[in-house]
Amino acid sequence: QVQLVESGGGLVQLGGPMRLSCAASGFTFNYALGWFRQAPGKEREGVSCITTSDGRIYYADSVKGRFIISRDNAKNTVYLQMNSLKPEDTAVYYCAVDYRGTRRLCSWGDYWGQGTQVTVSS
Repeated sequence: QVQLVESGGGLVQLGGPMRLSCAASGFTFNYALGWFRQAPGKEREGVSCITTSDGRIYYADSVKGRFIISRDNAKNTVYLQMNSLKPEDTAVYYCAVDYRGTRRLCSWGDYWGQGTQVTVSS
């Protein structure tokens, strides 16, 4: 049974940092793990993803230079360090696994976590 368990969300002040973690289990191989987000009234978007085999990374333009993704393959865990947070980063953040990589990196997820709310207060 595939499980993706996110942690680390909450309320953060404008400009502050926050770190999200996602512990994945129930599968042995995957193409990539990553983070997506959905703000109220908006479509879900890929924020940052990282491939398993070669560590190739995708960042959405809106987070480049502020967010850092990393993963611990031994623990099957992916992290998202978010810095210089802005009100527009407020969203529910979802961890996802892409098994096969048949689509553009960070455009697809086969399984999803339950989501964690990140709210940036100004």
